[in-house]
Amino acid sequence: MNFLKYLSFGTLACLFTLIFFGGYVSASGVGLSCPDWPLCPAGLVPMDEFLIEYMHRTLAATTGLLVILTMFFTLKSKSSKRGMKLAAIIAAGLVLSQIALGGAVIVEKLHALLVTIHFAIGMTLFSMLILVTVYAFQLPPSAARKKIASTLGKT
Repeated sequence: MNFLKYLSFGTLACLFTLIFFGGYVSASGVGLSCPDWPLCPAGLVPMDEFLIEYMHRTLAATTGLLVILTMFFTLKSKSSKRGMKLAAIIAAGLVLSQIALGGAVIVEKLHALLVTIHFAIGMTLFSMLILVTVYAFQLPPSAARKKIASTLGKT
């Protein structure tokens, strides 16, 4: 299923960007520039002083949705192997824990232990998505593509 290949790779790329951006947020000290969670004080439209943190949260929400979609389509695919399905389920569970932990990190004013656990879960989530993506690229071609390939091979 080509769609699952593109979706899993896109989700992995989005997560990589999120982790990279999260490192910037942490290192630059703007993690508490938006002191409320889940939205900044201005609501859905960020003010300039909340822009970097708001972008991180928006990217996190997008990544979370992509992880859940990837799990859904992995479980729906008849050609997905058991290991791929298990990695997708674990990834979805981890992304849900990341959302809750991200809120706790803000509420607890960037407590070092919580920030470290947040990063560790992010790395585990990244590992699970690498597995899902590798499995997706090993999936057999769809039945339609097989039929076309066999037809072309016979002529």
